[in-house]
Amino acid sequence: MATSSKRIALTAVLVAVGAVARISVGSVTMFVPPPLYAWVIAVGLTETLTFISGFTLGPVAGFVTGASIIVISDIATLPGSWTLPIAIIIGLIGVFAAVTRKLIKQLDFRIMAVSSILLTLMSETLQNVAIAVLFNTPIVATIAFGTPTLIVALANNLILFPTVGLRVIKMILGSASNGNNTSAIAR
Repeated sequence: MATSSKRIALTAVLVAVGAVARISVGSVTMFVPPPLYAWVIAVGLTETLTFISGFTLGPVAGFVTGASIIVISDIATLPGSWTLPIAIIIGLIGVFAAVTRKLIKQLDFRIMAVSSILLTLMSETLQNVAIAVLFNTPIVATIAFGTPTLIVALANNLILFPTVGLRVIKMILGSASNGNNTSAIAR
C-alpha cells in the first residue's frame, strides 16, 4: 500500500465488512435452539479479515481490524465483560498474520490452511481461558464446553482462510502501487 490514506480506507472496509457479518450471524443465533448456538456463533469472517489485514497492512492494522470488529459488533449487539479480552485475542490474529508474512517465502493454500488451524486453536483456547477467568469457572470445563464452537471455528477458518483469504490477499497486494509486495504470494 502506497499511502496511509489507502491503508486506513482498507482497514475501515475490512472492519465494516467484519462487523456487519458478525452482527448478522449474531442476529441469526437469536432464532436457533440453544443447543445449536455454539455451532452457529462460530461461523463468520472475523478471523479471516483480521488475517488479511495483518498480512497485507502489518501488525498494527491487523490488530486494529480484529479488535475493532469485535468491539463494534458487540456494541451493536451485546457488549459485556468479555468484549475487551476477546477483542485483544482476535487482534492477535492480525499480529501473527504480519509475523507469518515476515517468516514465509511464499503464501499458498497450505500455509493458509496451517495458519487457520494454528490461529484458530490459539484463539479459541485463549477465549475459553478468558471466559473461565471472567466468570470464575474451571478452565478445563470451560474449554470442554467450548469444543463445539472450536470445531465449527476450525471448519469455518479452514475453508475461508485458504480460499477467500488467499484470494483477497492476492488482490490487495497485486493492486499495491509499488508492486514489490507480491513476492510473498504463490501464483
